[in-house]
Amino acid sequence: MILSSFYPFYQFLWTVYFFTMFLAGFWCIFMFATYIVPLWLTEGLLEYFGKKNKNFDPEEIRYKKLYEQEGVEVIYQRPAGERPANGHHAH
Repeated sequence: MILSSFYPFYQFLWTVYFFTMFLAGFWCIFMFATYIVPLWLTEGLLEYFGKKNKNFDPEEIRYKKLYEQEGVEVIYQRPAGERPANGHHAH
């Protein structure tokens, strides 16, 4: 049996895949345009300008530096101006 004999089934699978992705793409565009953008333009801007949730403090949810965390004792901390020994940051 040669590989080309599978062609009709593969054509069917690619057609199903194409239409599935086509619908999923349009669903994403539709949801972005009708849900996410209006959410940004209402709730997001209100919160950004402080009209909503006045008790929100971004400092409370940001990742605390090691020396700011409770229950952590920093034994050594590199002075602010001193660079790493190898000249690079540890990424």
